[in-house]
Amino acid sequence: MRSAFNHSGLVYSTESGRMCPACRQAVAACVCGIKPAPKGDGTVRVSRESKGRGGKVVTLVRGLHLDDVALQSVCKRLKTVCGSGGTVKDGTVEVQGDHVEKVAQQLARDGHRVKLAGASRPAS
Repeated sequence: MRSAFNHSGLVYSTESGRMCPACRQAVAACVCGIKPAPKGDGTVRVSRESKGRGGKVVTLVRGLHLDDVALQSVCKRLKTVCGSGGTVKDGTVEVQGDHVEKVAQQLARDGHRVKLAGASRPAS
């Protein structure tokens, strides 16, 4: 039986920060914790939602089957195009405000197959 002390290894390095105990790489460069991207139909769905947000509208982008770093990059580009804030939550890009058309156009320019999802815009 192996003792817990036999796993003595580097936990923190002043050069690269915290270390992964499994692969002994820096946490930022850890290769054992990488999850495969979920599979889908290849269509990016753009919708608007306000439920549970105190009446504030957000634009949601679902179906981008990319890793976390690439999703953050796409989110940053979309926030810049729309001139608003946003985040990535559970593989979904959220952009603050009603920017469905701008987001769909930008994603189409980037080479994604885009579909507008949800109800149509109410008459103004």
